[in-house]
Amino acid sequence: MVESPHSDVYGRTPGQPRAPGLSTQAPPGRKDPGSGYSTWAEEGFSGWAWFTGGLMGLVGLFQVITGIVALAGTGYYTVPARNLVVDAGYTTWGWVHLILGIVLLVTGGGLAFGNTVARVVGVALAALSALVNLAFIPAAPFAAPLIIGLDVFLIYAITVHGGEPKQAR
Repeated sequence: MVESPHSDVYGRTPGQPRAPGLSTQAPPGRKDPGSGYSTWAEEGFSGWAWFTGGLMGLVGLFQVITGIVALAGTGYYTVPARNLVVDAGYTTWGWVHLILGIVLLVTGGGLAFGNTVARVVGVALAALSALVNLAFIPAAPFAAPLIIGLDVFLIYAITVHGGEPKQAR
């Protein structure tokens, strides 16, 4: 029994010419099919950096809102200012929250773009924000623990995943 030679196209013998424009070669493209396009390595983009920057901006926005509320009217809070952990007026608390919020917003922008100084300042500001809100819990029993929780997660995200933009450069 004689075996006939195989062709790569069904119904065509090995000696028959190919149709014009057809080729058995793979189309041009990636050399390694498992090496998908990674925006992390090629572009210097890190999802964690943008996430921490956005989260720090959100915490800063919450601080700014808390500061504006404290400055706009002390009648909003039912607890007298003398019953807070730090005996200061609501005007003082308002300025502290407002300034802290603006600095957090600016640092969040630096974090989003992978600035190393912003990482260090971000951890310190998140810790300061948590302490300020810990002292402000009697006045804002819902908002202050929420911001403290965001601050703790922010410190985790910066310290554990903060080096990714640096590796991408």
